[in-house]
Amino acid sequence: MTHAKGQVVPPSDAFRSVFPGLKPLIGTIHLEPLPGAPQYRGAAMRDIIDRAVTDALRYVEGGIDGLIVENEGDIPFLKPDLVGPETVAALAVATSAVIAAVNVPVGVFCLANATLQSLAVAKATGARFIRANQWANAYVANEGIIEGAAAVTLRYRAAIQAENVKVLADVHVKHGSHAIVADRTIAELTHDTEAFGADALIATGQRTGDPTTAQEVLDISSVASRPVLVGSGLNSDNAQELMQIADGAIVGSAMKEEGVWWNPVSVERTRCIVAEVDKVR
Repeated sequence: MTHAKGQVVPPSDAFRSVFPGLKPLIGTIHLEPLPGAPQYRGAAMRDIIDRAVTDALRYVEGGIDGLIVENEGDIPFLKPDLVGPETVAALAVATSAVIAAVNVPVGVFCLANATLQSLAVAKATGARFIRANQWANAYVANEGIIEGAAAVTLRYRAAIQAENVKVLADVHVKHGSHAIVADRTIAELTHDTEAFGADALIATGQRTGDPTTAQEVLDISSVASRPVLVGSGLNSDNAQELMQIADGAIVGSAMKEEGVWWNPVSVERTRCIVAEVDKVR
Protein backbone atom coordinates (compact mmCIF):
# COMPACT_ATOMS: atom_id res chain seq x y z
CA MET A 1 0.00 0.00 0.00
CA THR A 2 1.43 3.41 -0.93
CA HIS A 3 0.83 7.12 -0.54
CA ALA A 4 0.21 9.20 -3.66
CA LYS A 5 3.90 10.12 -3.70
CA GLY A 6 4.90 6.47 -3.66
CA GLN A 7 6.05 5.95 -0.07
CA VAL A 8 5.17 2.58 1.39
CA VAL A 9 2.53 2.71 4.13
CA PRO A 10 2.98 0.08 6.88
CA PRO A 11 0.01 -2.30 6.81
CA SER A 12 -0.98 -1.54 10.39
CA ASP A 13 -1.12 2.17 9.58
CA ALA A 14 -3.85 1.56 6.99
CA PHE A 15 -6.17 0.33 9.76
CA ARG A 16 -4.95 2.99 12.19
CA SER A 17 -5.87 5.67 9.68
CA VAL A 18 -9.51 4.70 10.32
CA PHE A 19 -9.21 3.73 13.99
CA PRO A 20 -6.34 5.62 15.63
CA GLY A 21 -7.46 4.67 19.12
CA LEU A 22 -6.36 1.59 21.04
CA LYS A 23 -8.36 -1.62 20.57
CA PRO A 24 -11.46 -0.16 18.89
CA LEU A 25 -14.89 -1.73 19.27
CA ILE A 26 -17.03 -1.75 16.12
CA GLY A 27 -20.78 -2.16 16.63
CA THR A 28 -22.83 -4.02 14.05
CA ILE A 29 -26.02 -2.49 12.69
CA HIS A 30 -28.13 -5.43 11.48
CA LEU A 31 -30.58 -3.93 9.00
CA GLU A 32 -34.12 -5.22 8.86
CA PRO A 33 -35.06 -7.10 5.64
CA LEU A 34 -34.54 -4.90 2.60
CA PRO A 35 -36.69 -4.82 -0.55
CA GLY A 36 -36.29 -8.07 -2.46
CA ALA A 37 -35.38 -10.18 0.57
CA PRO A 38 -37.52 -13.20 1.52
CA GLN A 39 -38.63 -11.66 4.83
CA TYR A 40 -39.32 -8.20 3.44
CA ARG A 41 -42.99 -7.33 4.00
CA GLY A 42 -43.23 -3.92 2.39
CA ALA A 43 -41.80 -1.80 5.20
CA ALA A 44 -41.08 1.78 4.19
CA MET A 45 -37.38 2.52 3.74
CA ARG A 46 -37.85 5.46 6.09
CA ASP A 47 -38.79 3.03 8.88
CA ILE A 48 -35.82 0.75 8.14
CA ILE A 49 -33.50 3.76 8.15
CA ASP A 50 -34.98 5.13 11.39
CA ARG A 51 -34.30 1.81 13.12
CA ALA A 52 -30.72 1.77 11.81
CA VAL A 53 -30.06 5.33 12.95
CA THR A 54 -31.59 4.65 16.37
CA ASP A 55 -29.28 1.64 16.78
CA ALA A 56 -26.31 3.74 15.67
CA LEU A 57 -27.05 6.47 18.20
CA ARG A 58 -27.49 3.92 20.99
CA TYR A 59 -24.15 2.34 20.15
CA VAL A 60 -22.42 5.72 20.24
CA GLU A 61 -24.14 6.63 23.51
CA GLY A 62 -22.78 3.37 24.90
CA GLY A 63 -19.22 4.32 23.96
CA ILE A 64 -18.63 2.39 20.72
CA ASP A 65 -15.67 3.42 18.51
CA GLY A 66 -17.10 2.59 15.08
CA LEU A 67 -20.02 0.98 13.26
CA ILE A 68 -20.57 -1.42 10.40
CA VAL A 69 -23.89 -1.58 8.51
CA GLU A 70 -24.97 -5.04 7.29
CA ASN A 71 -28.00 -6.37 5.40
CA GLU A 72 -28.30 -9.19 7.93
CA GLY A 73 -32.08 -9.24 7.62
CA ASP A 74 -31.79 -10.47 4.03
CA ILE A 75 -31.03 -14.04 5.13
CA PRO A 76 -30.81 -16.48 3.35
CA PHE A 77 -28.13 -14.64 1.44
CA LEU A 78 -27.40 -14.73 -2.26
CA LYS A 79 -24.03 -15.43 -3.80
CA PRO A 80 -22.21 -12.18 -4.62
CA ASP A 81 -22.98 -12.17 -8.35
CA LEU A 82 -26.71 -12.48 -7.64
CA VAL A 83 -27.05 -9.56 -5.23
CA GLY A 84 -29.34 -7.13 -7.03
CA PRO A 85 -29.47 -3.36 -7.46
CA GLU A 86 -32.43 -3.09 -5.07
CA THR A 87 -30.23 -4.40 -2.25
CA VAL A 88 -27.32 -2.12 -3.10
CA ALA A 89 -29.58 0.93 -3.33
CA ALA A 90 -31.28 0.24 0.00
CA LEU A 91 -27.99 -0.53 1.73
CA ALA A 92 -26.52 2.71 0.40
CA VAL A 93 -29.31 4.97 1.65
CA ALA A 94 -29.28 3.29 5.06
CA THR A 95 -25.50 3.57 5.34
CA SER A 96 -25.59 7.22 4.27
CA ALA A 97 -28.17 8.00 6.96
CA VAL A 98 -26.06 6.31 9.64
CA ILE A 99 -22.95 8.21 8.57
CA ALA A 100 -24.86 11.49 8.75
CA ALA A 101 -26.09 10.71 12.26
CA VAL A 102 -22.83 9.81 14.04
CA ASN A 103 -19.27 11.02 14.41
CA VAL A 104 -17.49 7.63 14.43
CA PRO A 105 -16.10 5.71 11.45
CA VAL A 106 -18.71 3.65 9.60
CA GLY A 107 -18.18 0.61 7.39
CA VAL A 108 -20.43 -1.53 5.23
CA PHE A 109 -20.85 -5.27 4.65
CA CYS A 110 -23.09 -6.50 1.84
CA LEU A 111 -23.87 -10.17 2.37
CA ALA A 112 -22.89 -12.67 1.31
CA ASN A 113 -19.31 -11.65 0.55
CA ALA A 114 -20.54 -9.11 -1.99
CA THR A 115 -17.38 -7.05 -1.79
CA LEU A 116 -17.86 -5.17 -5.06
CA GLN A 117 -21.29 -4.03 -3.91
CA SER A 118 -19.86 -3.12 -0.50
CA LEU A 119 -17.16 -1.04 -2.15
CA ALA A 120 -19.67 0.71 -4.38
CA VAL A 121 -21.76 1.64 -1.33
CA ALA A 122 -18.66 2.80 0.55
CA LYS A 123 -17.52 4.96 -2.34
CA ALA A 124 -20.96 6.54 -2.74
CA THR A 125 -21.57 7.17 0.96
CA GLY A 126 -18.14 7.88 2.39
CA ALA A 127 -17.99 4.69 4.46
CA ARG A 128 -14.45 4.02 5.64
CA PHE A 129 -14.13 0.24 5.37
CA ILE A 130 -15.76 -2.98 4.23
CA ARG A 131 -15.73 -6.54 5.51
CA ALA A 132 -15.10 -9.67 3.47
CA ASN A 133 -15.93 -13.16 4.70
CA GLN A 134 -14.05 -14.97 1.94
CA TRP A 135 -11.02 -12.94 0.89
CA ALA A 136 -8.55 -15.65 -0.12
CA ASN A 137 -9.02 -19.31 -1.08
CA ALA A 138 -12.51 -20.86 -1.27
CA TYR A 139 -15.03 -22.18 1.23
CA VAL A 140 -18.22 -24.20 1.24
CA ALA A 141 -20.46 -21.57 2.78
CA ASN A 142 -24.20 -21.63 3.49
CA GLU A 143 -24.67 -20.10 0.03
CA GLY A 144 -22.55 -22.78 -1.69
CA ILE A 145 -18.96 -22.62 -2.83
CA ILE A 146 -17.70 -19.06 -2.37
CA GLU A 147 -14.36 -18.12 -3.90
CA GLY A 148 -11.94 -15.57 -2.51
CA ALA A 149 -12.80 -12.03 -3.58
CA ALA A 150 -9.44 -10.28 -3.24
CA ALA A 151 -8.31 -10.19 -6.85
CA VAL A 152 -11.44 -8.65 -8.35
CA THR A 153 -12.13 -6.44 -5.32
CA LEU A 154 -8.73 -4.75 -5.25
CA ARG A 155 -8.87 -4.12 -8.99
CA TYR A 156 -12.34 -2.63 -8.61
CA ARG A 157 -11.17 -0.51 -5.67
CA ALA A 158 -8.38 0.88 -7.84
CA ALA A 159 -10.72 1.45 -10.78
CA ILE A 160 -13.16 3.57 -8.76
CA GLN A 161 -10.33 5.27 -6.84
CA ALA A 162 -11.50 4.03 -3.46
CA GLU A 163 -8.13 3.11 -1.96
CA ASN A 164 -9.13 5.04 1.15
CA VAL A 165 -11.73 2.32 1.84
CA LYS A 166 -10.01 -0.34 3.93
CA VAL A 167 -10.70 -4.09 3.88
CA LEU A 168 -11.30 -6.12 7.04
CA ALA A 169 -11.10 -9.78 6.04
CA ASP A 170 -11.89 -13.02 7.83
CA VAL A 171 -9.02 -15.50 7.96
CA HIS A 172 -10.98 -18.67 8.73
CA VAL A 173 -14.55 -17.92 7.73
CA LYS A 174 -17.68 -18.58 9.78
CA HIS A 175 -20.99 -19.95 8.50
CA GLY A 176 -19.45 -22.71 6.43
CA SER A 177 -17.27 -25.76 6.00
CA HIS A 178 -13.51 -25.46 5.81
CA ALA A 179 -13.13 -28.73 3.89
CA ILE A 180 -11.47 -27.10 0.88
CA VAL A 181 -8.73 -25.58 3.04
CA ALA A 182 -8.58 -28.35 5.63
CA ASP A 183 -4.97 -29.13 4.74
CA ARG A 184 -3.91 -25.51 5.34
CA THR A 185 -2.86 -24.30 8.77
CA ILE A 186 -4.21 -21.12 10.32
CA ALA A 187 -0.74 -19.64 9.83
CA GLU A 188 -0.87 -20.37 6.10
CA LEU A 189 -4.38 -18.94 5.79
CA THR A 190 -3.22 -15.84 7.64
CA HIS A 191 -0.34 -15.39 5.22
CA ASP A 192 -2.74 -15.84 2.29
CA THR A 193 -5.10 -13.17 3.60
CA GLU A 194 -2.26 -10.72 4.18
CA ALA A 195 -0.57 -11.46 0.85
CA PHE A 196 -3.86 -10.71 -0.89
CA GLY A 197 -3.97 -7.21 0.55
CA ALA A 198 -6.36 -7.23 3.52
CA ASP A 199 -5.81 -4.21 5.78
CA ALA A 200 -6.89 -6.01 8.96
CA LEU A 201 -7.58 -9.65 9.79
CA ILE A 202 -10.63 -11.08 11.54
CA ALA A 203 -10.79 -14.17 13.75
CA THR A 204 -14.31 -15.57 14.10
CA GLY A 205 -16.36 -18.31 15.65
CA GLN A 206 -18.50 -20.67 13.62
CA ARG A 207 -21.57 -18.41 13.34
CA THR A 208 -22.96 -15.02 14.34
CA GLY A 209 -22.65 -14.68 18.10
CA ASP A 210 -20.49 -17.79 18.46
CA PRO A 211 -17.44 -16.80 20.53
CA THR A 212 -14.07 -16.55 18.85
CA THR A 213 -11.55 -18.55 20.85
CA ALA A 214 -8.47 -16.96 22.36
CA GLN A 215 -6.40 -19.66 20.69
CA GLU A 216 -7.61 -18.71 17.22
CA VAL A 217 -6.75 -15.07 17.88
CA LEU A 218 -3.29 -16.14 19.05
CA ASP A 219 -2.80 -18.48 16.08
CA ILE A 220 -3.49 -15.60 13.70
CA SER A 221 -1.75 -12.77 15.56
CA SER A 222 1.42 -14.80 16.14
CA VAL A 223 2.16 -14.75 12.40
CA ALA A 224 0.30 -11.60 11.31
CA SER A 225 1.79 -8.20 10.52
CA ARG A 226 -1.63 -6.55 10.37
CA PRO A 227 -4.10 -5.84 13.18
CA VAL A 228 -6.20 -8.81 14.26
CA LEU A 229 -9.83 -8.31 15.30
CA VAL A 230 -12.29 -10.55 17.10
CA GLY A 231 -15.14 -11.05 14.64
CA SER A 232 -17.89 -12.67 16.67
CA GLY A 233 -19.01 -13.62 20.13
CA LEU A 234 -17.22 -11.00 22.24
CA ASN A 235 -19.24 -10.28 25.39
CA SER A 236 -18.80 -8.90 28.89
CA ASP A 237 -17.57 -12.27 30.18
CA ASN A 238 -14.78 -12.85 27.65
CA ALA A 239 -13.97 -9.26 26.63
CA GLN A 240 -10.92 -8.86 28.85
CA GLU A 241 -9.41 -12.21 27.85
CA LEU A 242 -9.89 -11.65 24.12
CA MET A 243 -8.99 -7.97 24.01
CA GLN A 244 -5.73 -8.53 25.83
CA ILE A 245 -4.51 -10.33 22.70
CA ALA A 246 -6.64 -8.76 19.93
CA ASP A 247 -6.29 -5.33 18.32
CA GLY A 248 -10.03 -4.66 18.24
CA ALA A 249 -13.39 -6.35 17.81
CA ILE A 250 -16.61 -6.32 15.83
CA VAL A 251 -19.55 -6.80 18.20
CA GLY A 252 -23.25 -7.24 17.55
CA SER A 253 -25.39 -9.75 19.39
CA ALA A 254 -23.94 -9.16 22.85
CA MET A 255 -24.85 -5.45 22.66
CA LYS A 256 -28.45 -6.11 21.64
CA GLU A 257 -31.39 -6.47 24.00
CA GLU A 258 -31.42 -10.02 25.45
CA GLY A 259 -28.24 -10.72 23.44
CA VAL A 260 -30.22 -11.46 20.25
CA TRP A 261 -28.86 -9.99 17.01
CA TRP A 262 -32.20 -8.87 15.56
CA ASN A 263 -33.23 -6.96 18.69
CA PRO A 264 -32.57 -3.23 19.21
CA VAL A 265 -29.23 -2.09 20.59
CA SER A 266 -29.02 -1.89 24.38
CA VAL A 267 -27.09 1.14 25.66
CA GLU A 268 -26.60 -0.59 29.01
CA ARG A 269 -25.17 -3.79 27.49
CA THR A 270 -22.94 -1.72 25.22
CA ARG A 271 -21.59 0.29 28.12
CA CYS A 272 -20.92 -2.88 30.08
CA ILE A 273 -18.77 -4.37 27.32
CA VAL A 274 -16.99 -1.08 26.66
CA ALA A 275 -16.16 -0.88 30.38
CA GLU A 276 -14.62 -4.35 30.28
CA VAL A 277 -12.52 -3.46 27.23
CA ASP A 278 -11.42 -0.20 28.84
CA LYS A 279 -9.75 -2.26 31.57
CA VAL A 280 -7.24 -3.64 29.05
CA ARG A 281 -6.81 -0.56 26.85
